[in-house]
Amino acid sequence: MKTLYSVHPEDFKAYQTERIRERFLLDSLVKPGGAEFVYTHYDRMIVGAASPSSSEVILENDEALKAASFLERREMGVINVGAGGTIRVGDRSFALDKLDCLYIGRGETDISFSSNDASQPAVFFILSAPAHATYPTSLLKAADATPAALGSKETSNERTIYKYIHKDGIQSCQLVMGLTILQPGSVWNTMPPHTHDRRMEAYFYFDVPETGAVFHYMGQPGETRHVLVKNYDAVVSPPWSIHAGSGTSNYGFIWGMAGENMAFTDMDAIDIRHLR
Repeated sequence: MKTLYSVHPEDFKAYQTERIRERFLLDSLVKPGGAEFVYTHYDRMIVGAASPSSSEVILENDEALKAASFLERREMGVINVGAGGTIRVGDRSFALDKLDCLYIGRGETDISFSSNDASQPAVFFILSAPAHATYPTSLLKAADATPAALGSKETSNERTIYKYIHKDGIQSCQLVMGLTILQPGSVWNTMPPHTHDRRMEAYFYFDVPETGAVFHYMGQPGETRHVLVKNYDAVVSPPWSIHAGSGTSNYGFIWGMAGENMAFTDMDAIDIRHLR
């Protein structure tokens, strides 16, 4: 499991394109028939993905965790952005269609991922954070989530937010997770942007056309940079960084956080006039 270390905002100011991509972009998470994970030093969040093909993918323990099992001291959130699949947790099986979410509580073992059809694989995006309490494993179907419409056509950011794991949804120790779908004709996922110094965040982009891209903006408000991302790329966003993006067409993205609290509204908005 690759390790991603924290970056000081003053050091970030001197980063060139390749260094920014090396330290924040996760562009090889989705590998057909397997699973990939990255251990970050941002609130100890693990970012990963599993895309099973003809056989199931088993969640293996990693010696870097110094634990008896992957979730011995952790919780996990999973959202499927591919075709239908199944997640087995012990003796229970959970069917996930596209955009469904499964929360897996601390201490669960014997976990595996499978696709219903190898020719149309599931793509499970995974976040895992340390947990000091145990909450029940819970499935939330996209159809049962409460969508929130934000933005407008006039500002090119008409979008629908689905909150899954949060203070008023699936209960967790510290993990917050959901996704956003941009409507046709809209390209901005967040503008004006914001920071939340009490929580890190990870973004995972999906449904980005093969010939398209998204410009993910990050950095302190007065020292912004961008990272060019493609379909199934993820970006780790430090607490001191803004996070916003604009694509060549509409797309979707998963957002997930861990840190000081679980309040979705805990964010510090940045006036666009103060961006540089």
